[in-house]
Amino acid sequence: MIVTVTMNPAIDKTVDVENFEAGGLNRILRSVSDAGGKGINVSKTICELGGKSIATGFIGGGAGNKIRKMLKEWGIPEDFVEVEGETRTNTKVVDPVIGVTELNEPGPQVGEKEVEQLLKKLEGYANDDTLFVLAGSIPAGVDKGIYREITERVHKKGAKVLLDADGELFAQSLAAAPDMIKPNRDELEKFYELDYRPGEKELIELGKKFLDQGISRVTISLGQMGALFISKEKVYKANALSVKAHSTVGAGDAMVAATAYGWDHKMSLEDMAKLSVAASAGAVTTIGTKPPKRELVDELYEQVVLKPAE
Repeated sequence: MIVTVTMNPAIDKTVDVENFEAGGLNRILRSVSDAGGKGINVSKTICELGGKSIATGFIGGGAGNKIRKMLKEWGIPEDFVEVEGETRTNTKVVDPVIGVTELNEPGPQVGEKEVEQLLKKLEGYANDDTLFVLAGSIPAGVDKGIYREITERVHKKGAKVLLDADGELFAQSLAAAPDMIKPNRDELEKFYELDYRPGEKELIELGKKFLDQGISRVTISLGQMGALFISKEKVYKANALSVKAHSTVGAGDAMVAATAYGWDHKMSLEDMAKLSVAASAGAVTTIGTKPPKRELVDELYEQVVLKPAE
């Protein structure tokens, strides 16, 4: 069973413009809205791949009700904790030349009572066959050690954790040794406080350091350069696939979703890695934060080339 945890979900509003002008008038060519937040995006991709997950986290207000309705339409079960205040709306402005400009709201204030309520829910789902996906930012009122605490609690019941977070959320979580992590290149450089861009060999060495802390798999996404997949037994490099991209938003979430799906279906590191690259490439072709279709992922999967790396 896969449980995705989205502490700070959102309505993702994606608008397409041409010749975006800061401080000027910009006419919207197209606007789409999706249920979003990293964990929810993971659940949507898992669903499209043919898997199942339960979406949890905090939700509130009219936007929260809209997300619940969208998840129901997807057929994704949810078990959110209701909070006071309004779930945020994140606006993503897509320009074909300059790329994506993101305007993210902070989200509602969450109290200790709601946090404890969510922790109890998660403990109830935790067992040897459960993988928790902890992804994305947290709202005001939630301690930055929350992912560490969740990991410690569910580990006691034999569950596994896949972490996709950055900054202090990521750093504090390492003390609890999540089972799988997916930092991107920039996040890794910031964590190690590097003032230069390391090469592939050094990135692998940095990734291997996490294995010494009890983490079993490390995926380092490299954007247009592909990804690195690291375990104690093997290390692979996969180059990125050539696709017609609309927006890079959601590519990392699709990679996390494929990793979770692969764990749930007991896939090998090689098959999981290829599925992750294919799902990520497929995600950049979609409008808004919609997941790639399974047919497209299968087509792209056949194009992925894994090479052993050391």
